[in-house]
Amino acid sequence: MADRTAPNCHLRLEWVYGYRGHQCRNNLYYTAAKEIVYFVAGVGVVYNTREHKQKFYLGHNDDIISLALHPERVLVATGQVGKEPYICVWDSYTLQTVSILKDVHTHGIACLAFDLEGQCLVSVGLDSKNTICVWDWRRGKVLAAAPGHTDRIFDISWDLYQPSKLVSCGVKHIKFWSLCGNALTPKRGVFGKTGDLQTILCLACAKDEVTYSGALNGDIYVWKGINLMRTVQGAHGSGIFSMNVCEEGFATGGRDGCVRLWDLNFKPITVIDLRETDQGYKVARGENSRGLSVRSVCWRGDHILVGTQDSEIFEVVVHDRTKPFLIMQGHCEGELWALAVHPTKPLAMTGSDDRSVRIWSLIDHALIARCNMEEPIRCAAVSTDGIHLALGMKDGSFTVLRVRDMTEVVHIKDRKEAIHELKYSPDGAHLAVGSNDNSVDIYGVVQRYKKVGECIGSNSFITHMDWSTDSKYLQTNDGSGRRLFYRMPSGKEVTNREELKLVQWASWTCVLGPEVNGIWPKYSDINDINSVDANFNNQVLVTADDYGLVKLLRYPCVKKGAKFKKYLGHSAHITNARWSHDYQWVITIGGADHSVFQWKFVPERKSKEAVHIATQETFADSNSEESDSDQSDVPEMDSEIEQETQLTYRRQVYKEDLPQLKEQCKEKHRATAMKKRERAPGSGVKLHFIHGYRGYDCRSNLFYTQTGEIVYHVAAIGVVYNRQQNTQRFYMGHDDDILCLAIHPLKDFVATGQVGRDSSIHIWDTETLKPMSVLRGFHQLGVCALDFSVDGKRLASVGLDDNHTIVLWDWRKGEKLSAMRGSKDKIFVVKINPYLPDKLITAGVKHMKFWHKAGGGLIGRKGNMGKTETMMCAVYGWSEEMVFSGTCTGDICIWRDMFLMKTVKAHDGPVFSVHALEKGFVTGGKDGIVALWDDTFERCLKTYAIKRAVLAPGSKGLLLEDNPSIRAISLGHGHILVGTKNGEILEVDKSGPITLLVQGHMEGEVWGLATHPHLPLCATVSDDKTLRIWDLSPSHCMLAVRKLRKGGRCCCFSPDGKALAVGLNDGSFLIVNADTLEDLVSFHHRKDIISDIRFSPGSGKYLAVASGDTFVDIYNVMSSKRVGVCKGCLNYITHLDWDKRGKLLQVNTSAKEQFFFEAPRGKRQTIPATEVEKIDWSTWTCVLGTSVEGIWPLINEVTEVTAACLSNDRKVLATGDDLGYVKLFKYPVKGKYAKFKRYVAHSTHVTNVRWTHDDSLLVTVGGGDTCLMIWAHEPEGHREFKLCDSEESDIESEDDGGYDSDVTRENEINYTIKALSSNMRPMTGVKPHLQLKEPSVDERQGVVRGSRPPVSRALPQPEKLQTNNVGKKKRPIEDLVLELVFGYRGNDCRNNVHYLNEGADIIYHTASIGIVLNLTTSCQSFYVEHSDDILCLTINQHPKFPNVVATGQVGDTGDMSATSPSIHVWDAMTKQTLSVLRCFHSGGVCSISFSATGKLLLSVGLDHEHTVTIWKWQEGAKVASRVGHTQRIFVAEFRPDSDTHFVSVGIKHVRFWTLAGRALLSKKGVLSSIEDARMQTMLSVAFGAATRLVQICFLFRIT
Repeated sequence: MADRTAPNCHLRLEWVYGYRGHQCRNNLYYTAAKEIVYFVAGVGVVYNTREHKQKFYLGHNDDIISLALHPERVLVATGQVGKEPYICVWDSYTLQTVSILKDVHTHGIACLAFDLEGQCLVSVGLDSKNTICVWDWRRGKVLAAAPGHTDRIFDISWDLYQPSKLVSCGVKHIKFWSLCGNALTPKRGVFGKTGDLQTILCLACAKDEVTYSGALNGDIYVWKGINLMRTVQGAHGSGIFSMNVCEEGFATGGRDGCVRLWDLNFKPITVIDLRETDQGYKVARGENSRGLSVRSVCWRGDHILVGTQDSEIFEVVVHDRTKPFLIMQGHCEGELWALAVHPTKPLAMTGSDDRSVRIWSLIDHALIARCNMEEPIRCAAVSTDGIHLALGMKDGSFTVLRVRDMTEVVHIKDRKEAIHELKYSPDGAHLAVGSNDNSVDIYGVVQRYKKVGECIGSNSFITHMDWSTDSKYLQTNDGSGRRLFYRMPSGKEVTNREELKLVQWASWTCVLGPEVNGIWPKYSDINDINSVDANFNNQVLVTADDYGLVKLLRYPCVKKGAKFKKYLGHSAHITNARWSHDYQWVITIGGADHSVFQWKFVPERKSKEAVHIATQETFADSNSEESDSDQSDVPEMDSEIEQETQLTYRRQVYKEDLPQLKEQCKEKHRATAMKKRERAPGSGVKLHFIHGYRGYDCRSNLFYTQTGEIVYHVAAIGVVYNRQQNTQRFYMGHDDDILCLAIHPLKDFVATGQVGRDSSIHIWDTETLKPMSVLRGFHQLGVCALDFSVDGKRLASVGLDDNHTIVLWDWRKGEKLSAMRGSKDKIFVVKINPYLPDKLITAGVKHMKFWHKAGGGLIGRKGNMGKTETMMCAVYGWSEEMVFSGTCTGDICIWRDMFLMKTVKAHDGPVFSVHALEKGFVTGGKDGIVALWDDTFERCLKTYAIKRAVLAPGSKGLLLEDNPSIRAISLGHGHILVGTKNGEILEVDKSGPITLLVQGHMEGEVWGLATHPHLPLCATVSDDKTLRIWDLSPSHCMLAVRKLRKGGRCCCFSPDGKALAVGLNDGSFLIVNADTLEDLVSFHHRKDIISDIRFSPGSGKYLAVASGDTFVDIYNVMSSKRVGVCKGCLNYITHLDWDKRGKLLQVNTSAKEQFFFEAPRGKRQTIPATEVEKIDWSTWTCVLGTSVEGIWPLINEVTEVTAACLSNDRKVLATGDDLGYVKLFKYPVKGKYAKFKRYVAHSTHVTNVRWTHDDSLLVTVGGGDTCLMIWAHEPEGHREFKLCDSEESDIESEDDGGYDSDVTRENEINYTIKALSSNMRPMTGVKPHLQLKEPSVDERQGVVRGSRPPVSRALPQPEKLQTNNVGKKKRPIEDLVLELVFGYRGNDCRNNVHYLNEGADIIYHTASIGIVLNLTTSCQSFYVEHSDDILCLTINQHPKFPNVVATGQVGDTGDMSATSPSIHVWDAMTKQTLSVLRCFHSGGVCSISFSATGKLLLSVGLDHEHTVTIWKWQEGAKVASRVGHTQRIFVAEFRPDSDTHFVSVGIKHVRFWTLAGRALLSKKGVLSSIEDARMQTMLSVAFGAATRLVQICFLFRIT
């Protein structure tokens, strides 16, 4: 069988011919090392002209279209096109990526520019809004973003003389931007009468606010401020594409083929006309003779670089400017399809749609000949003697030239459609020509190319052809995917395949045939591989495809989906690939990127020596991502891992979806909302103990804390277990399954990640159980792995999305530092390098990857391991490059810096956990053995087998089996902590004894639950095929366990507690002794699952058994006979209850039907609803009936109430539902949608709930989370402020609190209409006072720019005002100055008048103006930067920020453009703007508040969701944002002593908020403790002296 691994040889990019000049500009620069940097296709090229060498940057995966050089001239930023385009900042010397900037732009990145210091980078996107984005590029962080313009932007530049100012230009506009806070504010350039409004193509900034720009008509426009000052007419004949500024002056390049140099005052120095050079492109090019056009210039000292539209680069020395030197050329725009290699010399011939044919020397890396043809060229071939070159044209003709002087031999046109392929026969006698007309013509070479034959078997166009070595046969491929054979030279089709068996082919360039089956992925279209060429000597094959990949495979490759090595570089489709005559090189040509790549072939023996090749080269050899084949050479995957990789954790409904679902349902149920609803019960429950540990699909999730407690997770709960006292404390911040847990190096904080649509990571304190930070907004579906860095500042996480995204966080700030797609296959573990926190590793299914951080991205490389293994765990060793990983076959792999050094056999079966110690390691595997190793894995020092025999007497339960699969290991406090797949946590003493601390059910849903009639015990039965008895008293342990032959779903104690009935999933049931769990009796009468089982009350004479096949069987327990069958149900039976007398059964079915049957015969009864309530039921576990109708939630289409249980005092009904909520209702629950208390702890559905015999505990079991939870019942009087998530219920009933007409009116105001956001204002949002006046008058922003402030700006002195009024000189009126404003906005605003300066001034607002009124002089001064009505105002109370005011305004959309709502932070005395925060609050900002330290600002929006946002206003950075409430929020204020706590009040709600990292957590205010209090509409808030006291003023209804 052929070898199915990838070939061992590889390719290395050696040279790229060409330069991207079309559709790009300003993309050619000198670096500090005097090398030239530019790009072509998807490759950044650094070209050393002195040594004639190229280096390549290969970090992009699509066409690069923009480039900027850092001011220090070593770093380069490049931007690409694509659906999710990114920017790479890389080092032109080492070619390493320094930073990756992503996740903002779409479509592509059109322009890039660094600022003067090189700290910030600005980018412009190709999206419809041409978004402009300013980056702190080292951190990969966005500082500001705004829509740039409705039309294309061509150039952007920082003003090098003024900080935070930018200029952008493009189609019919130029804009001047200022950056303040997170806001980019544009002012459009005013063309005025000085020049025509036209498209500006390029610009350069100079001193004193002067900007030079190049226009489409060849003029240069000179701007002062935002006004056009003068024009330099006719600087170029037509459009000016490029402008470059240097110490000496400016260089401009235009479409007219000239470069002009100007001095610093823009006086002309000289002209360099490239059209007169003898080297460049000749004008004679048929009809598209457009001459030479300059796209890029760079002037550095006495050298000028010029890049042209036609992919040429010239270098000009200034003092010898008549002789430009051509240093690089390539094909011009147009697809490049034709490629042929010379049979005996190192030459390659290419022909393109630019109608030129070119000959390249592969040794000198240079163009040695070129010739222009009449037609676009589509294919080429060189005769066997190397004398003739045949070219197939697009119009169906072909031409033959002599290679030595490019003179024509013949020109023949026999076809009307394009020629796709030509090949000379090996004996040189014939030329085969394949065309788009589905036929191949054969011509005799010696007979001056007379046509001698024709092959007409194909019904589609010819794509590839090959001759046999004896020139007697030709094989063809066509567009329909058929492979045909012809006898030569007649062209007769060969149908008998026998005669072809011995044929040897002279070349193999076909894409079809058994030898090349493996080039096709398993499921692919037959047209996406364009070219193949086989190297028979080395038995390798090169392919070129539509995705820009060059692949190297073994030849022959017979089976589909063979392994390959792949190389990126070409961005779009590669049209052709050929080996050079001596197989030293591979030449590939790109279609759209019309570039020619030359790859050096490194055969096997060489590549062995080349282990030490430079990093850049290993990067180029981006070692193949494995192809999709079922790898026959990979061992079978372990069953456990197989199971785990298939878990998806997807939910039908996520808890995040609830608010929307509720809103949808509310509409339907408005009517019921009017009715008065039942109150929630007075008593509550509190989580007391959980039996369970999540081991079946998680690893390394069990640790000792600082204080020696044990922290782990189960369901949606983080558990801190104290082993001395056998008590548990809980972190309850999550609302769905926790999947991973990592501990901070100081062992005091823990990070946990959960399942969810937008899944979150919580970092919490194990002592206080409070969240320190919540990280959200990045991972979809769930978080499956976490790791802290060794200094504890960073956290790495891996998501469950299809790409298993890896994110690196600064967790305290809640900031995402970097992110990258991890791998298509599941990742099991992520680890941050303890020595270099910028490096990390991930390991998982069939891969091990080594990553390092680069700005906002991560760069990963696969570990080289020969055959691919699945890694289950990994850990760093004693130095930064040593990594140890455990595989699924039981080996430990030892890595040094991504190379596998050796493997050591450690366990039988997978190694699930490995842990590093000071000296040595500890591992645990599926074989149930814990092994201690020395620090090199040379020898195993000790092993511990987990067996029942060594279980210590103090254990809290029983081991289910010997050698359980070990999933987590941790060391500390002289013990080894072990977590098993069976849900047990064990502590192994170094001397050998093992103590079992915690255990729960194994994988499989738990449904069966029964509490003992008079002891604190309960029984559970699960799909894991065990029946267990648990002690509910403080000893909390499992008393007994028994394995069953099938899983079970229900159980029940007899009334005397001696027997226990268990229903199994195969339709049988047993009755066992409740103490020993030995069988008493068993029956098997049904085929479907037994869903509920109940002893009759009293003596327990009868046993009712409900099954999935719609029957309830009644057995006589004493005689062990079936005495009755209840028939008549139509669906699966879900719940059973007996009445007190043991004569009547109540039955619920899955279709929400309720039936009654008489015992023991099983006769069906019909009982009216009124009577049902009067019957005295022995138990109530049913979910249907009028007495419990209020338990069904609003959104009952989505969620089922799965279980209910009435307390024995008949006051409280507990229910469990599909969303994991446990709820308490006051019984009877009449009327729909009753109020309740709700608790979240289970993650998925709660399958059963039961009260103990004395109502002191509530016991619940979870389905998927396998937990048994014990809740302590706290009766009514028992009040402490406790964390219960008892949100009151789902519908705010309308009888709560009255309305006041003012409040109603204010709630309904729509501000955007008021602000006339429809275009009634003719100007685009620039009000008269915002326009810049003529430069002669002091400018409006005088203060900022340092000139003297205009009169109305500072605090006005009275006498100055006097002189202004008198106006001694009668000057013409040039300007209006705002002097006095009457009015104050009080009709719909609050808290908007404040004292300043110990009461000397007051500040308020009206319209769009902030007003400071001096009370002594009665003078007003104004802040006029807002562009629309101000709605709120607040003062910073912190002494560090005196007189700092924030005001929020109306705005229309939240798209961050100049019209979106904004908050201005300004100084009340100087009126200077300190920061502008553009926000996403569409509609406007209705409330703002500063925090205690004055550094944070809280804002509330008028959008539908009433978003609450927190800002760091000095940096303009958004810290956190979240939906506030469905209804209007009137006020939100920080506590006066806090930066993290605030309160929001509004229509019928109060919410208490906490800021954790970047997340906002909120709780509703609860009024249940006050008799008869109702939630009112709240209008304002104040804080009392006691920190917990909040006074809130609300509306009272006058009755």
